[in-house]
Amino acid sequence: MASIVPSYPNAKDPSSPLDIVPLTGRIGAEIRGVVLSGDLDAATVQAIEAALVRHKVIFFRGQEHLDNAEHEAFTSLFGDPVAHPTVPVAEGSKYLLELDSQEGYAASSWHTDVTFVDAYPKGSILRGITIPEAGGDTVWANGETAYDELPEALRQLVNNLWAVHSNDYDYAAVLGANRASDAQQEVVKQHKNVFASTVYETEHPVVRVHPVSGQRSLLLGHFVKRFVGLNQADSQRLFNLLQDHITKPENVVRWRWQAGDVAFWDNRSTQHRAVADFALQRRTLRRATIQGEVPVAIDGRTSRTVRKEKAREYEAA
Repeated sequence: MASIVPSYPNAKDPSSPLDIVPLTGRIGAEIRGVVLSGDLDAATVQAIEAALVRHKVIFFRGQEHLDNAEHEAFTSLFGDPVAHPTVPVAEGSKYLLELDSQEGYAASSWHTDVTFVDAYPKGSILRGITIPEAGGDTVWANGETAYDELPEALRQLVNNLWAVHSNDYDYAAVLGANRASDAQQEVVKQHKNVFASTVYETEHPVVRVHPVSGQRSLLLGHFVKRFVGLNQADSQRLFNLLQDHITKPENVVRWRWQAGDVAFWDNRSTQHRAVADFALQRRTLRRATIQGEVPVAIDGRTSRTVRKEKAREYEAA
């Protein structure tokens, strides 16, 4: 009897009706032949959602027809859309977040979207609008295969470990502006004063159980402030060790954007980052997010927000 176990973690499901092309051995697939809209039939929506859980991030080329309204309509097929908790929505939209380059800056640090709140997004749908001639790719990493490949001693440690996530962090470091000009420092100041206008701190399990697949994944990223029960120095050393497992090249897919591309990722099992190598070229994308569930740990405990308060204004260095 032939084995039903796939030959590699990111193998296509042979029962899927979609034209799916896996991009690496562990994460990412392009779906071809689907014109995205809010009018997709239920079977196609179900197949896309299954592909999302299986491949972690899925890509659609050639969706130039999408405008804000159609982007939002497509998003609503997969759950309740939600606006960013602190950043204003893009002009002409209900809840889209605009990611527009300023002085070549982008979120060029590994993260999972909005983990500083308890029920952070289930998924994000990003649409390319203005793309640099070269540079500005985005990369995603698979938190499930990262967990699976941990040495047993580390796995036992993280199974019971919790982390505090916050949107109050070193913005200059994340935006690559530690040695920036006064004008660039002003950009960082303005960014933080918006993004951290309300400061959140939330305790999440480091190992999250996926609500659909039941798979375990590492939940980390740059919103992690410290581990519960560890001091800052020990937290940083352990964080670096675990992040290295998540983001090693074998565990990552890189997408070269074209205008009209759409990326849809499972925010419950991945991290991502923009590659900020596009200097002063324009890079504009818009992102929709879908309301998620409160994460559940291996032992059944759930995440909880421990702080939410208005922030003092950030002063540039």
